[in-house]
Amino acid sequence: MSADNNTSTLKSYVDSATGAAQNLVGSIIGSTGDQAEGQAKKDKAQAEYDASHATAKLPGVTASSAGAITKDHPDRTAGSYNQTAGAAKETIGGLIGSENLKQSGRQQNLEGQEQEARGQLNDLASGVADRVAGTVGSGVAALTGDRVKQAEYEQQHDVGKTQQRGAEHDIKKQTEATQ
Repeated sequence: MSADNNTSTLKSYVDSATGAAQNLVGSIIGSTGDQAEGQAKKDKAQAEYDASHATAKLPGVTASSAGAITKDHPDRTAGSYNQTAGAAKETIGGLIGSENLKQSGRQQNLEGQEQEARGQLNDLASGVADRVAGTVGSGVAALTGDRVKQAEYEQQHDVGKTQQRGAEHDIKKQTEATQ
């Protein structure tokens, strides 16, 4: 994947700042052409930012606009299952008047939440690590002219980014649900 086709949050920030500066210069000197070009750059930067964060989150996997597909850490899936099973036990325990079953369900639900959170943190940390290693490796490979290694490192970056975005998606969803 070439750098021109790879969406990047950092690139979107740089393009947005460039567009804002050009828009400002156009305003100061009275050039509507510069203002329009600056606004167009800012709009393109927003589209780059949005594409950089685009992911499709399905149960157990995440797919990104870069074409990478990652599988969630097993603790995320198991934790989600334990939360659901615990909530069911808690509900049934409440319905039949079994305080023991209700408490057991509450405990399993809490353990599932902790387990899922561990899996999310694992995916987030390994995603960030892969993005950094992929970016650095790609840069070094580009400097040495090794296009094969550069492509491998770009793939590592894309997979890491997808893994990170999948964890961020779930964490954000859970945060919104508790508010």
